[in-house]
Amino acid sequence: MIKGSASGVAAALLMAGLLGCADRAAGPAAAAGVEAPLTRLAQDAALQWAPCPAIFPAGCEIAVLHGDPAQPNADVFLRAPGGGYRLPAHTHTSAEQMMLAAGELAVHYQGAEATMLTAGEYAYGPAGLPHEATCVSAEPCVLFIAFEGPVDATPFEGELE
Repeated sequence: MIKGSASGVAAALLMAGLLGCADRAAGPAAAAGVEAPLTRLAQDAALQWAPCPAIFPAGCEIAVLHGDPAQPNADVFLRAPGGGYRLPAHTHTSAEQMMLAAGELAVHYQGAEATMLTAGEYAYGPAGLPHEATCVSAEPCVLFIAFEGPVDATPFEGELE
């Protein structure tokens, strides 16, 4: 697990252009055939939130920010209710790069010590590595997640060590 400063992570995300959205704005870049940069906030009323994959309990939601979740390199927000909501142990076929945008999230990757993420902190999960998380804050936890491959989640049946 790698953690960075809030300002450094935010600057890196903005500079890398990762905070896009599924919508495309018209403008000179779009007219030239270049993808136009956009930004979205987790509180943006234009975001289209949908339930998380069925392996997660009701209440978890996901919004696609950029790309096609069935293809590589999609970016999403994942929102989990506060007050102890648990994302059970699972794996992804893709590596995931996450930054907690809101809340406090206890994260445990197999083979690593559990850690507490606060808003602005970054975590990296290699493809196939089982992990779980709990939103321990009273308010919802919102994660920005960049997937290298298609977005998926598979239950992990074993115990995390």
